[in-house]
Amino acid sequence: MLAERNLSALRYPRSFLGLLVAAFLLVALPLIGTLLYSAWHTERLTEQSRSAVSGASAAARAGRSLVSRVGSIERLALQLAVLPDAQLRADFARAHESFRQLSDQLGLLALKEEPLAAFTRAIEREQALYDYVTRPPRGAPDLRTVRAMAAALVEDAYQVLAVSYFAADREVERLGASADEVHRRLIVMVLIATALALAAALALTRLIAQPIAELDSAIRQLGSADFTRAIRVSGPEDLQSLGERLDWLRQRLTELEAQKNRFLRHLSHDLKTPLAALREGTELLNDQVAGPLAPPQRQVVAILRDNSVKLQRLIEDLLDYQRALHAASGLQIGVVSLDGLLRQCVRSHQLAAQAKTQRLVLETGSIAVRADATKLRSVIDNLLGNAVKFTPAGGEIRVLASQQGTAATIDFLDSGPGVPPEEREAIFEAFFRGRAGAFGRAEGTGLGLAIAREFTEAHGGRIEVVAGAPRSQGAHFRVTLPLRPVLPLAEAA
Repeated sequence: MLAERNLSALRYPRSFLGLLVAAFLLVALPLIGTLLYSAWHTERLTEQSRSAVSGASAAARAGRSLVSRVGSIERLALQLAVLPDAQLRADFARAHESFRQLSDQLGLLALKEEPLAAFTRAIEREQALYDYVTRPPRGAPDLRTVRAMAAALVEDAYQVLAVSYFAADREVERLGASADEVHRRLIVMVLIATALALAAALALTRLIAQPIAELDSAIRQLGSADFTRAIRVSGPEDLQSLGERLDWLRQRLTELEAQKNRFLRHLSHDLKTPLAALREGTELLNDQVAGPLAPPQRQVVAILRDNSVKLQRLIEDLLDYQRALHAASGLQIGVVSLDGLLRQCVRSHQLAAQAKTQRLVLETGSIAVRADATKLRSVIDNLLGNAVKFTPAGGEIRVLASQQGTAATIDFLDSGPGVPPEEREAIFEAFFRGRAGAFGRAEGTGLGLAIAREFTEAHGGRIEVVAGAPRSQGAHFRVTLPLRPVLPLAEAA
């Protein structure tokens, strides 16, 4: 027991709520991991996009500014080559200084290899042009040379701008490729995470369902009056504790069942022992072993003898009723041919009906029900026996069986005195025998119909007295049985 508890403690949390929380977390873990992976890659893509957009924008602005500055320098250089003027020289120096400041700022940008090479060439050519215009090697600067140098500078500036745009487009393509790759990875991860989550859910469902199934089996076991097997429930401590309480209940029910059986055995023994002596004495008197009896004495002995037999039958019926109640809680369900069972029962009562010149009629089709054949036969025998008992000589008894939807009905009609309206419910109670009718009070203990009702209701059916029965002036009993019984929890398969 201790080893089982330790093993269960390793497998299960301390409470059922903890088990549910742990199961939820385990099922959600793959999905949470996928979500975190997706968030991380999305953040990376966002950061890369922000950096790429910022770099591309800065490179484009640098290219446009560079083109603008180079245009001013080209114009001033050509003017100085044609007309040397102090004011033009000062403007050219300011343009050169502005270009240097712009180049210093652009040098701080993380430009790619191609725009950086073009940018470096532009700086070198601008410096060469400035030196040639301001300090020509021989006299005034040559206009064609200035024009060629300026054209090369402008070409480099436009190349920087074009390469910047091209680099921006290429960066966008690279980011698109990265996004597609991340998308494919996320799809694969979602599929894997979903499969893992489903597998974990199935495994945990079995783990959670096991103690619940054990509890269900234990309740069914108690409901079917099976007190022989000990109840053990695995799982969290609260469910184990519940299983221990059920096992305690099983032990208490076992003790109560033993006490009841012991009481019935003692009662049977205590009643049957003096009753056997009484019957033996009356038999001896009836056989005149102790001497001849006068007619009045023989009449008294006959009364004693009949009542002792009746008392013995009452005791046996009481014990049979207790056994019937116990049997009603445990049905042995199987497929029963209802028409075949009815024919067998009618045959067994045929001789008794013929002895009273009664006509016994059976009308049935082919009907199959799921029921306990033994207990269903007991119901039919009780109702047929009552019909034969209460129907007068020369009367008629009809047994009609039919199927209506998902239920089968068996009607028992006789031409006897019938059942008074005020007794139609009471006759199904134990030991109720009814008032004396036209044929006097019937002999019996009043347990037959009570047992029939117990067995019928155990099948999920119903037994009743039908008022105003057609085609008959006597009693009309109807038994309704589901074709597939909806049994109580304790008996359900």
